[in-house]
Amino acid sequence: MEPEVLQSEPGMPTPQYSGFWAKLANFFKFSQHGTNFRTETLAGFTIFMTMAYILVVNPLILSDAIFLQEPRDLFGEQVFATAVSAAIATLVMALAANYPFALAPGMGLNAFFAYSVVLTLGFDWRLALAAVLVEGIIFIILTFTNVRKQIVDAIPMTLKTATSVGIGMFIAYIGLAGDPATGGAGLIAASPVTKTTLGALGNPNALLALFGIALTTAFLVRRVRGALLWGILATAVLGWILGVTPWPRGIVGAPQFPVDLFGQAFAGLSMVSGTNWIDFVAVLLVFLFVDMFDTVGTLSGVGKRAGFLTETGELPRTNQALFADAVGTTAGAIVGTSTVTTFVESAAGVAEGGRTGFTALVTGLLFALAIFFVPLFEAIPAYATTPALVITGVLMMAGAADIRWADPAEAVPAFLTIFFIPLSFSIATGLSLGFIAYPLAKTFQGKAPRSHAGDLDFGGYFRGAVCVYDAALWHVGIKSDEEIGR
Repeated sequence: MEPEVLQSEPGMPTPQYSGFWAKLANFFKFSQHGTNFRTETLAGFTIFMTMAYILVVNPLILSDAIFLQEPRDLFGEQVFATAVSAAIATLVMALAANYPFALAPGMGLNAFFAYSVVLTLGFDWRLALAAVLVEGIIFIILTFTNVRKQIVDAIPMTLKTATSVGIGMFIAYIGLAGDPATGGAGLIAASPVTKTTLGALGNPNALLALFGIALTTAFLVRRVRGALLWGILATAVLGWILGVTPWPRGIVGAPQFPVDLFGQAFAGLSMVSGTNWIDFVAVLLVFLFVDMFDTVGTLSGVGKRAGFLTETGELPRTNQALFADAVGTTAGAIVGTSTVTTFVESAAGVAEGGRTGFTALVTGLLFALAIFFVPLFEAIPAYATTPALVITGVLMMAGAADIRWADPAEAVPAFLTIFFIPLSFSIATGLSLGFIAYPLAKTFQGKAPRSHAGDLDFGGYFRGAVCVYDAALWHVGIKSDEEIGR
């Protein structure tokens, strides 16, 4: 049913709706954000299309460690758990925070869960789920006590801007460097001599990705609404037609409820003992810090791109946004998946014009419906999402002009943040280095950060120390991002 649109008054930024649609538009504050149902819906579909890979990739990773008799015997249940946890968290973001941000089990953290915690450290997967559950509960407590909001607000505006730029480069890099063997574009490839190099342009995946980038660019410059989404669909369909990627093996499939996963995190809590509690706490801290800084970085970066930040650099309704990932992580652990976090692919929806929680509402509902359409979504190859990720990266680069490059105390921390987010493959790492560099650079300049009372603000140094400890955890008995194949 199409919303009934009444005649707009001259100068009105958005159409006027009637009845139910008017109430919905008012709830999501369409007039305040200058948006409409069509734009928000397209943005929601775009985010979902760029994130749909998680419905297959997350279960593939986790089912190597979470199984009953042999690896991947719980794959179907993992698909259900991934979709449900993403839907719950994204819907909370939509309804509680009114932001166009989507959440799902995070890449990197899922690999850490499977390959480091379970397969390397020897944790029972139920115990590992218990660590995720405790993390989620702690995050809920920290959100209500305002601690996480204070961390977000403490990020200097320079670093928030740099994080936005770094995220843009990061997601473009993800799109370009995907492994052709798993459906990626392969436009950037590993090299033993130069670390990275141009991939094989004769590869069909690379050619289709380049076609998609060109087509999406054409849509964008011609101001075609839904340019990113149409680019994804056109590239995928062309790949199917040319036989580069198999056609979907079906459209609808019966969902598999996670009967063997549901509630196992509670059983894992009983496995904490006097011999393993130190390892349990160490793993819990890694989940806590990496998820916290990934989420903080994404909210700040994408929020900056969307124009949500205030003049003082604060993100309104921060606690509500952070509450969404806390609830998602807790619910995810209960249904049997790893840490849920805000996805950088949300920037694709922002680039498409999404500005309210209705975008997230659409994405969340699509995740809920996805449990019935897994055969269709798993047929969309990764190279088809490359155009959307690259163009989003281009749009997010605009923030670089707002950084005061003439001031070394601002430029050096900003550059480190931008540089290390894509090249370390971690938002948390880039933001951590920026946190460490900023107060040091300001102190060298004679402008040490101070509190509102005028006292020296040692919070910046504390945050840097925390981040150093966080990074150390990855290397003391725990594999690094590169070693776990992140």
